[in-house]
Amino acid sequence: MNGLPRWCVLIPCLNEAGAIDGLLRSVLALGAPVIVVDDGSDDGTPDIVARLPVTLLRHGRRRGKGEALRSGFREALRQGFEAVLTMDGDGQHLAADVPRIVAAAQRWPGRMVIGARLLDREQQPKARRFANAFADWGISWACAQPVADTQSGQRWYPRAALALVDLPAEGFVFEAALLIAASRELGMRVVSVPIASRYHGDFRLSHFRPVRDVSRITAYTIGRVIHYGNVQASYRRSRGAPQLSDAPAAQAF
Repeated sequence: MNGLPRWCVLIPCLNEAGAIDGLLRSVLALGAPVIVVDDGSDDGTPDIVARLPVTLLRHGRRRGKGEALRSGFREALRQGFEAVLTMDGDGQHLAADVPRIVAAAQRWPGRMVIGARLLDREQQPKARRFANAFADWGISWACAQPVADTQSGQRWYPRAALALVDLPAEGFVFEAALLIAASRELGMRVVSVPIASRYHGDFRLSHFRPVRDVSRITAYTIGRVIHYGNVQASYRRSRGAPQLSDAPAAQAF
């Protein structure tokens, strides 16, 4: 698409042998360059990925999603990409949603774009839906702007957000840290593109642990709210400002 920075798709993965081949082939069919970071899989995932025309980075041991994203960001910058579109490797994110997210990035340059699971939300398990809603409430407060689906891993990161690669946060907290720092330190707005919630089908169990990971994200978020100060004003902006949403028809590359 004209007017876009040079971009790639980044897929962190851990033990995704059942889904990674189909996911990668569907993304490659779009003509997008792909970087895969394998976080210490022991199920044959790296062998599957290595057969396809993508850049594969491997961690010798499991280091967590945050470090996988960090490795991917650094490789994308090394290759000269100016933006990255992330997708999880378990098949819940579809290549069919990529054109809409990229089109939104073109219409809203310099923004972070989230593929927000706002459609068919009844598919989400109740506990996961509650955990996500709680995270949205707290992280939006820390961001001082409303953000839909703060736990979605399908995101467009512009160059300025990639520069936050060295944020001191690990695991699933890293994605929250990126949202908060981009919002508060870069003044970056976040745009949501509604996509479907996909929890039916043959997915492996999520690596996200609601109690453990929500607790860690919550502790980090509270710390950031206190760090930035103006607590009440930040909360009012998170609840009162209009949310940026982009829901056009899918566009071709």
